[in-house]
Amino acid sequence: MLKKINPSQTEAWARLKLHYDRIQHIKLKDLFNENRERATNFSISWDDIFIDFSKTHINRETLRLLIELARECGLNQAITKEFDGEIINETENRAVLHTALRTPPGINTYCEGKEIQDEIHAVLHQMEDFSERVRNGEWKGYTGQPIKHIVNIGIGGSDLGPVMVCRALKHYSDGGPEVHFVSNVDGSHISETLKPLPHEQTLFLIVSKTFTTQETMANASSARQWFLDNGGNENDISKHFVAISTNVEAVTKFGIAPQNMFRFWDFVGGRFSLWSAVGLSIALNTGFHNFKKLLEGAHAMDEHFRQVPFDENIPVILGMLGIWYTNFFECSTEAILPYDQYLDRLPAYLQQAVMESNGKSADRSGNIVSYKTSPVLWGEPGTNGQHSFYQLIHQGTQMIPCIFMAAANPLKDPAEHHKLLLSNFFAQSEALMNGKTEENVRTELIKKGLSEEEVERLLPFKVFKGNNPSISILYKQLNPYNLGAMLAMFEHRIFVQGIIWNIYSYDQWGVELGKELAGQILPELKTDEPITSHDASTNQLINRYKSLQKKT
Repeated sequence: MLKKINPSQTEAWARLKLHYDRIQHIKLKDLFNENRERATNFSISWDDIFIDFSKTHINRETLRLLIELARECGLNQAITKEFDGEIINETENRAVLHTALRTPPGINTYCEGKEIQDEIHAVLHQMEDFSERVRNGEWKGYTGQPIKHIVNIGIGGSDLGPVMVCRALKHYSDGGPEVHFVSNVDGSHISETLKPLPHEQTLFLIVSKTFTTQETMANASSARQWFLDNGGNENDISKHFVAISTNVEAVTKFGIAPQNMFRFWDFVGGRFSLWSAVGLSIALNTGFHNFKKLLEGAHAMDEHFRQVPFDENIPVILGMLGIWYTNFFECSTEAILPYDQYLDRLPAYLQQAVMESNGKSADRSGNIVSYKTSPVLWGEPGTNGQHSFYQLIHQGTQMIPCIFMAAANPLKDPAEHHKLLLSNFFAQSEALMNGKTEENVRTELIKKGLSEEEVERLLPFKVFKGNNPSISILYKQLNPYNLGAMLAMFEHRIFVQGIIWNIYSYDQWGVELGKELAGQILPELKTDEPITSHDASTNQLINRYKSLQKKT
């Protein structure tokens, strides 16, 4: 059982509050002027990944107090409990062991006292065998043709993780089948996805632990009907559909052979499931050898997180910096800004991972918290974002901590393209920190020959306040190992923050209410009768929908 400690009642929190009051007005530029070794002192090099957090409002005392807070909130013990397979998702009575999915053979891993490595590696071997048979053409569709297209049907973690990794590792697909993803229950998603595909060369992955997820099963049924309408028959379904599930009965009833069901476990939460059979689309697209490298990178970061002292521990430091800005600077949002087009879906993936995990208002004792928990997370790849929302970050009214990411070496880009990309990567964090003063703006405008009146008129619009915090993550190249390590880094950061905030990061009851109400409304949409069973606004919307549908 995790300790139930209100962080705002700890001695470290009180000391951090006093410390914040003393240093909150110090500018980032001044911190660099005071310490010529600051960049070196506040950065960490790990493997092929370099983390620079020197452009944040901390000094050695801040870092010491943040680590003191982590210790006082029981982070050491919590890490041990998680990796030992104890029940830490207490509202669902589950252990949390997605980390076990990437543990190499020969290392015993336990869940509630039961050894689980054999069954984990049995599924990995099943994934390897299946993915290689599909990729080398041994697995054939009902007409004898090899599989050229994979359609992954899932939602939430059964979609966001796999689609993000497949996009990130597209360079490594090496002739594998093309992968498509369907998640939205909006019929246009599956309709437009299937429209150009040859049914006899298409394989569907139905990803649902219970095989009852409403949106997923609606899309799966549509895919099944599409296959049958285009020439397949019931006996052919087993050659074109596989399941990632635990419900053998429902899978078999659908027409999928039980040997083509890949299982995963209750100790794996959906948003942390890409390391399991949920990642079958990754193995099919990039090859199992690359999926294995992804696991190896994640495991290496797991070991770093478990073993390295907190003052050199990347996930711990990143997590505590988030606490510093959320709870002391009162920042309500955070931006993830990858200067790497291959990571274009990383912000969307992290939105779920972060906000579904730590978007909680009840602490582990069931009390309503008196402090902020998860910030709103969002982002877009650079340089696209610079022509979109960076205006707000640079000259808006709120402080928005940013995490920049970039590869030192491109995978495909011409060298000049990459230099242009990285010049912007380096420039943005510098600009956010330094800004542009009135004096600098006035000098520039005078040099352009503007009159004194014109200078004074334009001055306030061209000043950048600066002093905006950022963290820069620079990696040698985007490969499966480095990607796995960075994803595990973000996962552990989420865990660190959940422990400090005294919340359960691994449940997600907040997604249930809307589903329950949708289940009540669905039968009402199947009749023409006016609805009066909801609030006035909802009744009006449903009845107007029925009216508009009749006109159509």
